Amino acid sequence: MWLLPLAPTRPRRDNPRHLPFCSPALLLLLGSCLRVSGVAARSRRPNVVLLLTDDQDEVLGGMTPLKKTKALIGEMGMTFSSAYVPSALCCPSRASILTGKYPHNHHVVNNTLEGNCSSKSWQKIQEPNTFPAILRSVCGYQTFFAGKYLNEYGAPDAGGLEHVPLGWSYWYALEKNSKYYNYTLSINGKARKHGENYSVDYLTDVLANISLGFLDYQSNSEPFFMMISTPAPHSPWTAAPQYQKAFQNVFAPRNKNFNIHGTNKHWLIRQAKTPMTNSSIQFLDSAFRKRWQTLLSVDDLVEKLVKRLESNGDLNNTYIFYTSDNGYHTGQFSLPIDKRQLYEFDIKVPLLVRGPGIKPNQTSKMLVANIDLGPTILDIAGYNPNKTQMDGMSLLPILKGASNLTWRSDVLVEYQGEGRNVTDPTCPSLSPGVSQCFPDCVCEDAYNNTYACVRTMSTQWNLQYCEFDDQEVFVEVYNLTADPDQITNIAKNIDPELLGKMNYRLMMLQSCSGPTCRTPGVFDPGYRFDPRLMFNNHGSVRTRRFSKHPL
Repeated sequence: MWLLPLAPTRPRRDNPRHLPFCSPALLLLLGSCLRVSGVAARSRRPNVVLLLTDDQDEVLGGMTPLKKTKALIGEMGMTFSSAYVPSALCCPSRASILTGKYPHNHHVVNNTLEGNCSSKSWQKIQEPNTFPAILRSVCGYQTFFAGKYLNEYGAPDAGGLEHVPLGWSYWYALEKNSKYYNYTLSINGKARKHGENYSVDYLTDVLANISLGFLDYQSNSEPFFMMISTPAPHSPWTAAPQYQKAFQNVFAPRNKNFNIHGTNKHWLIRQAKTPMTNSSIQFLDSAFRKRWQTLLSVDDLVEKLVKRLESNGDLNNTYIFYTSDNGYHTGQFSLPIDKRQLYEFDIKVPLLVRGPGIKPNQTSKMLVANIDLGPTILDIAGYNPNKTQMDGMSLLPILKGASNLTWRSDVLVEYQGEGRNVTDPTCPSLSPGVSQCFPDCVCEDAYNNTYACVRTMSTQWNLQYCEFDDQEVFVEVYNLTADPDQITNIAKNIDPELLGKMNYRLMMLQSCSGPTCRTPGVFDPGYRFDPRLMFNNHGSVRTRRFSKHPL
C-alpha cells in the first residue's frame, strides 16, 4: 500500500502510479460504470468528496458558524432542508451512509461491538458491499478515507488498527471515537500516535493536510472519491487555540421546547428534571459554544479543500457533499446534551451539495436520508444503484433539476436503546436499565428506549408516527405543521383510521429491504391499505419488528 506523506514536497500529478493488470472480467465490470470507454473517458468521470461531521445538528443552528462552507458549497449548489438520518447515533448512522441501508438491514444497532459496530460480522458481511468498495473494485475509483470511521474501529477484538476495510486505496482512520489530541491513526494498517502539539497534532487540521496531500499526489488516470470525517463538533469539544474565545456571547437556543417537561412523552423523556438546575444550563451553554468553536476549523478545512481542487483544475469536475451523522440537543425537554432521541433536533442534519450540473443557490424540500448518499455517489460514478441491495434512492435527478420527479413521502427512523436491565447504584430511584446519566440522575438513554418512527412529508401532512418497544407499547405522534417543536403528542386525538395506516406503514418499513423500502407511503397516490395485511396467517395481529439480537 502506497503511503502518502503528511507534508508533500513536490506534486506528482504528472507521474501517476502504475495501474494493476486488469483481467477481461474486470474490464467488463468496469464497463458497467462507464458511459463511454477508454482511459481518457475515465479521467473525465466526476470526482466525489464527502465531508462528514460528528454530531452536528441542523435544527439548533449547527450550520451558523460555517460561513465559508455555506458560501462555497451551499450557495454554489443545493441545500436540502429536509435531510434525515435513520438512526440518531454515530455508528448506526455511519453504517447507513456506507451501506445505503436502514439499521435493520445492516444490523448495526449501537456504538458497541456487541451492537455490531465495526465487529467481525460487520467486516465480513457489510464492508465488502459498501459503496466505496463498489467504487474501487467495479468502477476503478481511487478511494481515500481520513478521520473517524466507526466508534469501535481499531478494537483488538475486531482486528485492531491493522484492519483496513475493503474498498479503500488510502486509509487514515482514527482509532475508536472522536478526539482532537492524543489519538492514534491507522495509516494503511499501521499505527501512528499523535500528541497534543497544536501545530502537528490537532486532528481537524491533520485531516486537512492529509487530504490536500492526496489531492496533489493522486493519479490523474483514475477519478477519485474522498471521505473526510472530522471529530467536530463531537465532545470533548476542544477548539483550536485561535478559536477558543469565539462566540462568547452565544447561548444554546431558548426555543419553545427548551427546559420544559416532556408531557405525554415516553417515560425516559418524562424523567428529566424540570426546570433544569442553573449548573446544568451553564454546562450546556458552554458545550454549545465549544461545539461552534470546533466547527470553525472544519470551515477552514472546507475552504482549503475547495481552493486546492480549484488550483489543481479539479473543482469543476468534482461533487462535494457536506453532512453530519446525526443531530444533537442542548436542553430540549430538559435533557442536557446528547442525541439518540426521535425528535427533529436529533434526527435532522445539514446536507449541502455542489458539483457539475447543479445550479447555484438552490434549496430542495424533498425528503431525503443519509441512506441516499451511497446510491447517489454510485449513480454519479455511472453505476446503476438498482444493482445493489441498498434501501436508499439516488439524489442525482433532484440535483440535476429533473421535472415531474416521483419521490418518496416517508422515511424510517429506528433506534435500539443502550443499557442493562439493572438499577444504576448512583440513581436507585430510577427504573432499571438507564444509561448516559448525568450527576443529577437525568439519563439520556435506557435499554427500552427502543423505538421506530415513520417520518412523513406530503402536500397534506408533515407528520411523525413513533412506537416504542416497551411494556406500554408507547406511541408518539406529532403534526409538525402545527407543532414544529413537537411539544404536543396527538396520538390519542388523531383519526383512528390514519393511526392504523401509519401503524401498518411502520411495520412494512421495519421489514423492508431494497426496493420495498421505496414503495408508496400513506399519502402517496399509489398507496393501497389492506387491513387484512395487519393480521398474520393465524388471525392474530402482525407484530412490529424490533431487533433484539443484531448478529
